[in-house]
Formats: sequence, C-alpha cells, structure tokens
Amino acid sequence: MKALTKTEFSFPGQKSVYHGKVRDVYNINDDLMVMVATDRISAFDVVLPKGIPFKGQVLNQIAATFLHATSDIVPNWLLATPDPMVSVGLKAEGFRVEMIIRGYLTGSAWREYKNGCRELCGVKLPDGMRENERFPEPIITPTTKADEGHDENISKEEIIRQGIVSAEDYEVMERYTRALFQRGTEMAAEKGLILVDTKYEFGKRDGKVILIDEIHTPDSSRYFYADGYEEKFAAGEPQRQLSKEFVRQWLIDHNFMNRPGDVMPELTDAFVESISDRYIELYEHITGQSFTKAESEADVATRIEQNVSAWLAARQ
Repeated sequence: MKALTKTEFSFPGQKSVYHGKVRDVYNINDDLMVMVATDRISAFDVVLPKGIPFKGQVLNQIAATFLHATSDIVPNWLLATPDPMVSVGLKAEGFRVEMIIRGYLTGSAWREYKNGCRELCGVKLPDGMRENERFPEPIITPTTKADEGHDENISKEEIIRQGIVSAEDYEVMERYTRALFQRGTEMAAEKGLILVDTKYEFGKRDGKVILIDEIHTPDSSRYFYADGYEEKFAAGEPQRQLSKEFVRQWLIDHNFMNRPGDVMPELTDAFVESISDRYIELYEHITGQSFTKAESEADVATRIEQNVSAWLAARQ
C-alpha cells in the first residue's frame, strides 16, 4: 500500500486549506474543519522524505478514541470520522500555544536537565533526578506554536504577559490539561502502559475553550510499558516505550538533528515498514482493539474525497 503524503482536495464549501507537518486541514464554510491525517512523519521539526503506510489511520483512530473517551470532562471539536484517515469537527480559533504536560523526566526535558537546566518553562526542577524518573506531580511546560521551524519553550507568566493567551483562558487550558492527562494516565494503566508525556492544543469557539487537534497519539505522546519500568529505572536501563522517540533516536544515531549541515539519512523500505509496525503496535496496545488496515479498491485519496463529500452532503 502506498503512503498518502500529499492531498489536494476540493470539498463542497471549502474556503481554504492548511498543510501542516502531518495533517492537512480543510476549512469548510468557516464553520467546520476536515482534518486529514496523512502518512507523513516529522521529527526535529522536519518532515521525513518517506511516508509511513497506515500511520495516518492509526493517528486518526487513536485520536478519535480518546476524544470520545474524554468528552465528558473536556469539550472538544470532533463531530465525526467519515473515513479511517479523516476527522471532521467544529472550527475554532486556535491558541498559539501547545500545552505540554510531563509526568516523567525524559526526552528533550532530560537532555536539558542533563546539561544543567533546573528550570523548564518557569517550572523549578529538583536536583538529583535521573532519566525516566517520575515527577512528584506532572509539570506543564508550554511552547509557542510556530508555523515553521522550532516551537519555543515559554512560561505561563510570559504567555500571559505577552497577551498570547488571557489569564482567564490559560487557567481553563491548564485545568483541562491536567484533567485530560489524568484520564489518559488511567486509561493507559488499564492497558499496562504509562502515559509519560503528551501535548494538547486548544481553541475558542463561541467564547468557549475547547480541545482541538489530536490527543494521546504516538505523535503527540510518549508511552512506557508499565511491566519492567521499576526494574529498568533502578538499573539505569532504557525503558521499553511506544512513541515516536525511536525514530528520533534513529536519526540521532545517524547524526541528524536538523542542525545546520546535518544530512538526512536514507530511510530504507525495511525501516519504513518497521515504523509502520510500531505505530500499529501502539494502536493495539493503547486501544485494546485489533487494527484493521483500511485497504480499498479505489485510490486512497479518491476514497477519502468520496467519504468526506458524502458526509458533508448528508449534513446539509
């Protein structure tokens, strides 16, 4: 199956389209958003040269699962999933901030900590912590949301001072972030996983803050296997994890971190297939459901266009 890495749809009522790193978002009559989860994959703020078959379906279906499972505690944008790779929902004015919440010291936070950093986004970090150690309580480390290039760490105080988000709206986002992370942690634990860290995006519609975009996917989250966590932590060994970190680590091992002069290594077909398998593995672990590959007679793009157009027509 070929990976879907580019879309150029023309849906009924379409006003504009935004091509993100992974998702292509179509604006329908300034009221709805059609979000297509492509098979593109990004790391270190760059899109890799090959797509990953079924990755978009995995992301879309995990996100939909968790949006449904958390709608009782946080209002969200989702209305329907008319295609395995597509979600349709309410258009909202997105805040220019990503709410990152971390339950454990790992990834980029650990890399900074190891280099002597003891304050992250205005949050003081205790001395003497080790890689993959659990924080006494989850910390929120927001970033600014960049259209291109790197997102930048920023503190709650700076966000409010610069007027990026009002103090009132930020408090709501912060409360929702903690509630979502708690629910995600509980759901992961039921499946033998630890939700390590994740990010949430919020927007405003009709004066109300709502959750937008994806949630608890391997692109936005990191999971450890609970079994063996304590033993590996005590021994200082790497944790078994389900996330995109293994792609980042592979790139690091091949001397690519998107620094000036870095050259993107070749992604072999075997490595691409292994990434696809890892995404499917995470889907099955975190949802507890078998993954059914959405293979169809028609070209994938044709299938999506037909399914979305039919849903929009039925909504008229």
